[in-house]
Amino acid sequence: MVSIKEEDIKVPLDVPKEARETYIKNYMEITRETGKMMLFAGDQKVEHLNDDFHGENIPADDNDPEHLFKIASQGKIGVFATQLGLIARYGMDYQDVPYLIKVNSKSHLVKTDQMDPFSNQWYDIAQVAEFRDNSGLKILGIGYTIYLGSEDEAYMLNQAAQLIYDAHKYGLITVLWIYPRGNAVEDEKDPHLIAGATGAGACLGADFVKVNYPKKEGLRSEEGFKEAVLAAGRTKVVCAGGGSDNPKAFLQKLYDQIHVSGAEGNATGRNVHQKPLEEAVRMCDAIFAITVENASVDEALKIYLGN
Repeated sequence: MVSIKEEDIKVPLDVPKEARETYIKNYMEITRETGKMMLFAGDQKVEHLNDDFHGENIPADDNDPEHLFKIASQGKIGVFATQLGLIARYGMDYQDVPYLIKVNSKSHLVKTDQMDPFSNQWYDIAQVAEFRDNSGLKILGIGYTIYLGSEDEAYMLNQAAQLIYDAHKYGLITVLWIYPRGNAVEDEKDPHLIAGATGAGACLGADFVKVNYPKKEGLRSEEGFKEAVLAAGRTKVVCAGGGSDNPKAFLQKLYDQIHVSGAEGNATGRNVHQKPLEEAVRMCDAIFAITVENASVDEALKIYLGN
């Protein structure tokens, strides 16, 4: 694990002087003092409703929201991302967990062929800061989803810009989920389009931008993803974990994203929480090992298998 020094952090100029110390502290904690982020994603209770938490090959305890908090408290993570309401209900029992509040969410019920996606803002930053101060919890940052190509992208871009500007005033770290999606988008996984998404995240001033891994016939995904990492500049790219996959294949893909393409972290949900608690914690630790500790795939697989 390679540590960074506080003086090496390039604090954005929209962070006021009085918030710089808080920003640096939050950045160091969210990246475990390495500059790389392992984000445990727990926002799917809205995004996918109960599809990800109940069904064949999904353990019964995953249906209980507390399963997410147990994993976040026992596994190695940089930050646990979920909605404020869940944190308010369970945070008193999990006060040592580092949190990131997702300030917009929508379900998957309305399909793109019915209406272009729009995920509206739930909370403003003043409310997030008030909750942080009143709860005493480690609220390190905020997250927001944008659907580029949607007819409503202008609203989401405006909300994201304001949220990032305001979050930085409080020293909070900002993460954008950016997915090209809508009737104007022909291929959501096109590498060039995903690079456009990471570039948009940079223009909005995000600290991290989470995108889907690209796919294009005739082009290796890890090579195509390099364009997205370069397009983001000083905004760090985090790759979505996607649906549940074979553990070795998932860890190999994660390794390639970070150590071949140059991503600075990952955001993983289903590949962790759709497992019994002990196994989920081991998978967390394996992902953390690759992301933050520079472990090989074989070393991470041993951690997952408990060897």
